[in-house]
Amino acid sequence: MSQPVLSLQDVVVYQGNNAVLTNVNLEVNNGEFIYIIGKTGTGKSSFMKTLYGDLSLQEGKGTFVDYDLAKLKDKHIPHLRRKIGIVFQDFKLLPDRNVYDNLLFVLKATGWSGKREMESKIHEVLDKVGMKNAVHKMPHQISGGEQQRIAIARALLNDPELILADEPTGNLDPQTSVEVMQLLKEINNNGKTIIMATHDYALLMKFPAKTLKCDGGTLFEVVQRTV
Repeated sequence: MSQPVLSLQDVVVYQGNNAVLTNVNLEVNNGEFIYIIGKTGTGKSSFMKTLYGDLSLQEGKGTFVDYDLAKLKDKHIPHLRRKIGIVFQDFKLLPDRNVYDNLLFVLKATGWSGKREMESKIHEVLDKVGMKNAVHKMPHQISGGEQQRIAIARALLNDPELILADEPTGNLDPQTSVEVMQLLKEINNNGKTIIMATHDYALLMKFPAKTLKCDGGTLFEVVQRTV
């Protein structure tokens, strides 16, 4: 049996000095798709930030892609983030450079150096998200849905073990949200683990998967018909 990609035991998630989630116990295995749902302010984003190192794990035990979250130092965070992909609600594309250079920036920042290898990788991930024709376009020249596809391509650059998607459809219209979800599910079907925070319950009904809810300071699994 392979090790879980994420294991949390008796974890308390803090935002500043406030405990926003307590007694979090969770195991995520390779290849799973998991939703994290809950109202604004219930701890979804704080939970995600604790996983990728923006917030420190102060209480409990946690391992994430083989990193001990309780012992995570600042110098470890770039290495942790090379093993995961992160997709944000607001895309976070650099507005002053085209799609190719956005992706090239990430590759260089994570230690790639061979020009041919980088070019090949960029075209590979753009092909996976159906955006090969946008390679020379600036972010403002493409739609929100297309920008999110580029953001997903960026998350795939280092062949991550897992993708964290924090409200990836939050800025998109319903039809575009469905298209982005179809892409994420396709990536999941090809073996990538995905943890997605969302408040879009319509997507949960259309694309059912294991669902965890932040509510009342706790994180617990829910049956979809009750969300």
